[in-house]
Amino acid sequence: MSSSEKAPKRTAVYIDGYNLYYGRLRGTPFKWLDVVQLFQALLTQRDQNESLERVNFFTAYALASFATNGKAAVEAQSAYHRALKARYGARFDIIYGNHSYDSSGALLPAFVPGQPYDRKKRVRVWKLEEKKTDVNLAITMYRDACQGRYDRIVLVSNDSDAEPALEAIRQDFPHIMIGVVTPVHPPVAGSTTHRRVSGSLLKLSDWSVSNLTDEQLQQAQLPSVVPTNKKAIHKPKHW
Repeated sequence: MSSSEKAPKRTAVYIDGYNLYYGRLRGTPFKWLDVVQLFQALLTQRDQNESLERVNFFTAYALASFATNGKAAVEAQSAYHRALKARYGARFDIIYGNHSYDSSGALLPAFVPGQPYDRKKRVRVWKLEEKKTDVNLAITMYRDACQGRYDRIVLVSNDSDAEPALEAIRQDFPHIMIGVVTPVHPPVAGSTTHRRVSGSLLKLSDWSVSNLTDEQLQQAQLPSVVPTNKKAIHKPKHW
């Protein structure tokens, strides 16, 4: 067996933070999630000689005026990101996009139960959109592939917008193994609210994980107090 075959397969994880939060963490006690530990455990369980080199986290800064907990939500997000950076240094990176909203209110068709769509009946609504995250994630994955930084990549998202990037990597760099982890709740018997997994992403993957369990998330929580070279970081009280 050659030395290249024996060497661990360099692996990077690319997380759509918005998708992870709203698809799996929102409304749970698992928001203080150690994403590096979570995916290290997943790769260890796979037992495929994979070395987790970096976890890339794509998100946007929370806006107090739109958050349920206002300023506390902004402070909680900041504490979480700083805790992960303090704990893992260069193995963890955060790439920020931004939020955009129409201060005059977006004019959209009103939904009226039992009535068909009527474009003439419009109401003004607050429309908050996360910008650049999808593009940042796609460009980072593709550039890393171009530069030959990793042997395997893992996308953490259930958003089909990532399909073109995966397809390009599959065509241009067929030697790179692609994993897809969809951050959704496990299916519950009899439930009709389970979020459907994106088939367009799964068809481009070499392997996939279709959900994240409570047990997996519970076992990968950051310490309630994360030490740093300066002031320790505490888990937010409302988390």
